[in-house]
Amino acid sequence: MSKTRHDEPLVRGYAVTHPPGAARLPVAAGWDQLVYAASGTMTVSTAAGSWTVPPARALWIPAGEQVRIVNRFRVAVRTLYFASRLNALPSETRIVTVTGLVRELLLHAVTHSPLDLDAPVDSALLTLLVDQLHQLPDEPLWLPSPAGSAIAFTAAELIRDDPARPISSLARTAGVSQRTLERAFLAATGMTLGVWRRHARILASLHYLAAGTSVTETASAIGYSTPSAFVTAFRSQLGSPPSSYLRH
Repeated sequence: MSKTRHDEPLVRGYAVTHPPGAARLPVAAGWDQLVYAASGTMTVSTAAGSWTVPPARALWIPAGEQVRIVNRFRVAVRTLYFASRLNALPSETRIVTVTGLVRELLLHAVTHSPLDLDAPVDSALLTLLVDQLHQLPDEPLWLPSPAGSAIAFTAAELIRDDPARPISSLARTAGVSQRTLERAFLAATGMTLGVWRRHARILASLHYLAAGTSVTETASAIGYSTPSAFVTAFRSQLGSPPSSYLRH
């Protein structure tokens, strides 16, 4: 990182705890964001789709991307803003697993921001943090938005509001047949309605699980008939059972 003197700090921090509901993060032109869930789970939506961010994960949002946060339960958000000219991370939105070292670096940077990159300690901190972020694996926590189809978009919003809602009910509310709804979803997202809905339900479960809801209660809340069926689906989607996934 360059140590050239700057009139304005190039790294800023922002910490806030959101109650259940919806919110928008402060956005400023020329600033990329790294949004971390210190506790709780949030879903961050853009025009292209939505990313679900549970504890120990962070979302990189390039400058200019308008986002909306929705959380079913309380969520503690810790955000670092990077001046875009730093080119700190890739130019596309992505979500990563935050390891122990990166978590401590990130939380320290938020607490001690704004960082002065002319100060050796701050410059070293940022260099190490960015280097570690580049090495983190992506997480499969994204859903495409069916924004190109009013029918599919309506159904998607219904699924997000009530993951347990049957497909037949979605079609009735949208005023179309189930087959028409399925065709619209495939055309708008490249995914079948069943696959999209299954992934949406698993992502919704992260809100409940991070809030301390039991596996049994979570399974019921998102529409699974038994806890074992939910755990099997969860493992299939995210690679590990709910208990170990959130403990990572």
